[in-house]
Amino acid sequence: MSESNQMRKPQSAIVVGAGVVGLSTAWHLQQQGLSVTVIDKVGPAAGASWGNAGWVTPGLVMPLAEPGAWKYALQSLTDPNAPLHVPLRFDPPLWKFLLRFAGNMNARKWQQTMSALQPITRTVDASFAELKAKGISAPVVAAPYVAGFSSAAAAAAFRTELEHLHAMGQGIGVSTLANGNRPAALSDAVVHGLQISGQSYLDPGDFVWDLAGAFKAGGGQIRDGTNVISVDAGTSSATVTADDGSLLTADVVILATGAWLPKLAGKWGLKIGVQAGRGYSFTVDGDRLPNGPLYFPEQRVVCTPYRGALRIAGTMEFLGPDEPLDSARLESVARAVRPLLQGIDWSSLRDAWVGSRPITPDGLPIIGRLASDRIFAAGGHGMWGMVLGPATGKLLAAQIVTGEPPQEIVAFNPLRR
Repeated sequence: MSESNQMRKPQSAIVVGAGVVGLSTAWHLQQQGLSVTVIDKVGPAAGASWGNAGWVTPGLVMPLAEPGAWKYALQSLTDPNAPLHVPLRFDPPLWKFLLRFAGNMNARKWQQTMSALQPITRTVDASFAELKAKGISAPVVAAPYVAGFSSAAAAAAFRTELEHLHAMGQGIGVSTLANGNRPAALSDAVVHGLQISGQSYLDPGDFVWDLAGAFKAGGGQIRDGTNVISVDAGTSSATVTADDGSLLTADVVILATGAWLPKLAGKWGLKIGVQAGRGYSFTVDGDRLPNGPLYFPEQRVVCTPYRGALRIAGTMEFLGPDEPLDSARLESVARAVRPLLQGIDWSSLRDAWVGSRPITPDGLPIIGRLASDRIFAAGGHGMWGMVLGPATGKLLAAQIVTGEPPQEIVAFNPLRR
């Protein structure tokens, strides 16, 4: 930071948002000696940090706007069951976002985005290991992922994509699924399989709640049920105003509100759009549950072992973050995956959930200082919030304490256009 903007090391912080990104940032700031308060309109793990698939997959982190994604976009306009859903209605901000998003669906942009993401993905394993070493006991389970296909062509295309990621330096291994390793949960409709090594999974709710508990045990405060309506900054402090009229003041404020980030950060220079890319999930019982995650790339559906059952998640729905769950979208996920699994008790379907993943048009997170030395943003991770959350918290805390962004997050400047 320039000499004119220098300030002493912060002693206190307010983090708005109690998901994995916000709590990771709060925990790391606490480790740096700051007094930290977390504010959330509901509580820890109440949003996208609860119902996601719990994949810790640094080797699979890649931009959503990949080359060839046009086919999913076009399919979404005519097929209500398509993995991607874009509503046909008058919504200028959404269509502006989608035009910018579409401009990144080419090989050159994809390569640039991948290059920018790789430095932070290389810190993922160490960031989870640090939390475990400091008492975050929720397990992160190392397990091979199995990708299943109904055609040889689809399997070959996906294998080529994975091998390309490996060649770029992503920590991933891929091999043909041997019959002896074939999960019993796969039906005969899955005729080709790949095994992906070097990844892990977790129970996202348990992990975030455990992180919240460790934060509180270290003296941190979490204010549940508090909706922040504005953030202001002066020369000596920053202030948040809640909807009940209460004011809280600290040296710095970090906005980690996911898909709602523009509401508070727009005033402070956030120009890049953030759109809610909503995902759906539910839980089912079964007598042939897999030992690790399953992925069906053709259907864009994922399955993860979850509390003795199976969590199934999928779809990308571009709607407002506060709009209600659409049961038709939930059923489209179930319909897509039902023929590919066996031994599942579909009548046990429960925990129906929709959550808003914060998507940016350029595929990069938003991490760093806004247009004030006292206000920071952390979000825009898209589908990778769980895997990148702990690393984000560590790197952003380092910037807040030292005044300089670590090299791993320079490309994620919130003030970029």
